Amino acid sequence: MAKTHGTGPVSIEKIIASLPGPFQQRDLVTANDTVVRIALFEGEFPWHEHEEDELFLCWDGSFRIELDGRTSVTLNAGELFVVPAGTRHRPVAEHAAHVLMIERPETEQYGNQRPAS
Repeated sequence: MAKTHGTGPVSIEKIIASLPGPFQQRDLVTANDTVVRIALFEGEFPWHEHEEDELFLCWDGSFRIELDGRTSVTLNAGELFVVPAGTRHRPVAEHAAHVLMIERPETEQYGNQRPAS
C-alpha cells in the first residue's frame, strides 16, 4: 500500500534495501491521483503496453526501454523518459538499476494483459 503525503519523509534508500527482487514494485507515495513506485530492474521485463503514459526515472545504474517499432532509449542515473500511452515497450537492464515510476494507482505492471507464461 502506498504511503500518502504528509506522513513524513520516505527514505528511498531504505525502500531499495527492502526490495525482494527484480521487477517487484513498491509504492512510495501518492500525490494528485498518481503513485510513485520504485523497483529494481535487472534482466528483461516482458513486452507490454498501457492505456496511459508511464514515466520512468532512473535513480541509479542504467537501463534501456525498448520500444516496438522505435529506437530504444537508454536512461542513466538522473534521467527520465515518458513512454506514451499505447506504446508497446519493455525495460531491459544488463546490470542492476533502481527506477522510479510515476503512474496512476490503477496502472497494471504488465499493462493491458498479463504476459503468456
